[in-house]
Amino acid sequence: MTETAIAARGPASNPAPDAAPADLALAHKYARMVPRYTSYPTAPHFHAGVDGAVYGDWLGGLHAGAELSLYAHIPFCDTLCWFCGCNTKIVQRYEPVASYLPILLREIELVAERLPGGHTCSHLHWGGGSPTLLKPEHIHALGAALTRAVPLSADAEFAVEIDPRELSAAQIEALGAVGVTRASLGVQDIDPVVQKAINRIQPLEITVAAVERLRAVGVTDLNVDLVYGLPYQDAGRLLASVEAMIALQPARFALFGYAHVPQMKKHMRLIPSEALPGPDARFEMAEAAAARLVEAGYVRIGLDHFARPEDAMARLQAEGRLRRNFQGYTADQAEALIGFGASAIGQLPQGLVQNHTPIHAYAEAIEAGRLPVAKGVALSAEDERRAALIERLMCDLAVEVPEDLAEDLEPELAEMADDGLVVRAGRRVTVTERGRPFLRCVAALFDAYLDPAHNRHSVAV
Repeated sequence: MTETAIAARGPASNPAPDAAPADLALAHKYARMVPRYTSYPTAPHFHAGVDGAVYGDWLGGLHAGAELSLYAHIPFCDTLCWFCGCNTKIVQRYEPVASYLPILLREIELVAERLPGGHTCSHLHWGGGSPTLLKPEHIHALGAALTRAVPLSADAEFAVEIDPRELSAAQIEALGAVGVTRASLGVQDIDPVVQKAINRIQPLEITVAAVERLRAVGVTDLNVDLVYGLPYQDAGRLLASVEAMIALQPARFALFGYAHVPQMKKHMRLIPSEALPGPDARFEMAEAAAARLVEAGYVRIGLDHFARPEDAMARLQAEGRLRRNFQGYTADQAEALIGFGASAIGQLPQGLVQNHTPIHAYAEAIEAGRLPVAKGVALSAEDERRAALIERLMCDLAVEVPEDLAEDLEPELAEMADDGLVVRAGRRVTVTERGRPFLRCVAALFDAYLDPAHNRHSVAV
């Protein structure tokens, strides 16, 4: 580490308990580049052979009256967070956002025209980018357009990703008025040194104020996103963030590992590589944060989520009905997830689709009356089988290995069992608590597409 980097760290933070040497050895051994498995097949295997016309047929083939899940993507932010891997565009004025909204509303109409009818929405999610960049009148317009296309069911969840730094009283009132029930707050880390290094200055008092004001308008189900592996971060600093957020009593936490991929996201080059914690430090801080959340009464959900025992996500995990889609772990049980907006992904029984990412290409398709799908993949029977295996493994930490795969997977599973990552009873494989941090590596065994020599995924641990 350079002298500049050492100076930037500031005073040493409180240490966390060290991870066992054996576990650190596993962190090195299984630091493999594997997908996050928010879909299968994963996005690198989408292709242009699935276009808007195919997607339109798939929409028409949905069951009439089925419950659907809807996602709306707002691909704009007013500042660039250097750690961010999302599809977003930085804007200094509101005009591009205002111009985007009518196009988004038209896409909603185009999709609604192709649906069989009678559908209700059980889960509505706005993501980004930054949905809270929207002015109040556009929050109302988007909410009305979506619920007009697919009315909300009586017990629907309506979630919005929140940037506390840009949340006005009028915006909060609008979110409450359109029926938002859950807010997901981006926090990442509360330490000023870490925040400066990722270009996201967010004093704790701003987050606390946002929580109080959201609850005042009835948005009482709150999620908090934290990130480990950030520059100048260590276990003590991360635990300070965890403690501050536990005090706010959110229903859920997400604890994500920072994926440093400057070859794909050029702005990540602004983060000095020498400031990034190494594999040992990443592993230690992730495990320390997870242990503290469990100690505080949160149920560990799959790989990287935590929920109060009474939360729907915890209940569904206990029932073996937890789901996983491109948003991560979810309580959503809908037949299909329909994505709106530039770069949005949809997941239907027939396959997966993704809209054009460049906003101009997305807009051109819609203005021509076409569904703006750039690529996708139709699911074969084998894809469906492996997708189900991977989803159950990611959600339940256990799976019954099909007989026809058991022989091929035997060497890898035997090695993982010897390492203590899994236990086996016949063909049933269960991931242990020791193996939980390496869950993506276990899931990758069932991925027929994965080519370790040519993938660009993030490191698993």
